[in-house]
Amino acid sequence: APWCGHCKSLAPEYIKAAKKLTEQESSIKLAKVDATEETELAEEHGVRGYPTLKFFRSGSPIDYSGGRTADEIVSWLLKKTGPVAKELSSVDDAKAFIDGNNVAIIGFFKDSSSEAAKNFLAAANSIDDYPFGITADDSVYGEYKVDGEKVVLFKKFDEGRADLEGEVTEKNIKKFVTSQSLPLVVDFNHETAQKIFGGEIKSHLLMFLSQQEGHMDKYLEGAREVAKDFREQVLFVSINSDEEDHQRILEFFGMKKDEIPAMRLIRLEEDMAKYKPENAELSKDNIKSFVQEFIEGKLKQHLLSQDLPEDWDKTPVKVLVSSNFDEVVFDKEKDVLVEFYAPWCGHCKQLAPIYDQLGEKFKDSNTVLVAKMDATANELEHTKITSFPTLKLYTKGENKVVEYNGERTLEGLTKFLESGGEYGQAAPDEAEEEDEDDDLPLNVDIHNYGYFTADNWLSSPKNSPLGNII
Repeated sequence: APWCGHCKSLAPEYIKAAKKLTEQESSIKLAKVDATEETELAEEHGVRGYPTLKFFRSGSPIDYSGGRTADEIVSWLLKKTGPVAKELSSVDDAKAFIDGNNVAIIGFFKDSSSEAAKNFLAAANSIDDYPFGITADDSVYGEYKVDGEKVVLFKKFDEGRADLEGEVTEKNIKKFVTSQSLPLVVDFNHETAQKIFGGEIKSHLLMFLSQQEGHMDKYLEGAREVAKDFREQVLFVSINSDEEDHQRILEFFGMKKDEIPAMRLIRLEEDMAKYKPENAELSKDNIKSFVQEFIEGKLKQHLLSQDLPEDWDKTPVKVLVSSNFDEVVFDKEKDVLVEFYAPWCGHCKQLAPIYDQLGEKFKDSNTVLVAKMDATANELEHTKITSFPTLKLYTKGENKVVEYNGERTLEGLTKFLESGGEYGQAAPDEAEEEDEDDDLPLNVDIHNYGYFTADNWLSSPKNSPLGNII
């Protein structure tokens, strides 16, 4: 789409990829379609987001699943149309292969039918982002000082070369390529984001630095040295805080620009746990200590919380933050309805006047309390919110939690409260089916962790940890 920012970012890389294929005298052609003009064609091929890339082979389309740089596009296409690993029969072949790619993996196998060679080819077949080569040539062995069966990754950054240690299994090769194909400290951008989140390493150290203030030059070299010790456990990522798009990330961590330079750790699991260092200094020793304590499980999760407003209970709808949540909500004498909202959420804004009316309706009740909490600025250990708005009733007595899935009207919410949570309970799958596009899943539109891009998760945003952010 002409207006799509991600399409504009892809355009120069797409052109470079086309030129590379032409230089290689490849029969593969690259083409583009303005889907805003060719609407019927886009609909015919199930285009739901931009950019969408499809590869047509003998007239049959397959979805593109590679990266967004020229090298990655070419590598993916060559994998789909030729051998999974290129035969390198001379030193010149090997040098050209290595020089022509930012990352290149070569398998050294005298016997291509050996178990290790088969594992290498299986790994090559499953990894589309990088080119694989294979050689049995003695001169290539001698040039790169290899003995026996070996897998070597050549790269134009950091150490320049990495040799797989240990058994040559498909699993080990995949893990090796994932960890060694990225720089020791990865700069977050549109091109790297997909690799950061598509890899097996789900624990990330984020370093928030200002390029304008010279932080990159001051801190990155030390961080690279530390990163070597944790290469397959924690991914080190640098984020340029000067970029406007990256302000979302600061918001997600509850940070302000005057805290830069800074670091945080995040574990990309279901709870998206975040960790903040006691000492903010970005020295090598402090970074190493912070990461080591994280790995050893010694750090306590950092939860965001706003200060409690003095007038939090002055209006019919009570204002909750992390610090007063448990005291107010787990009152065994009252049914407490809580709206978990996001300030930017359109559905939350639509609900606001109705919710205020609901608060007014029950303001004099001794057994019902209506409250709300900004869930983007306040986090709870016992409750994780996955869509906005989320409405939960905490019943009096046993504090049972009942989620409301009924119509967002004053009448519907009133019935829900008056029935003690009986009215408005739909089966989870039924509620999702009826209201699929109404709620905004946290992992689609929360805009709270700019770490992700639409490019990364466009194919299946609901399955990503946090999804479409930038």
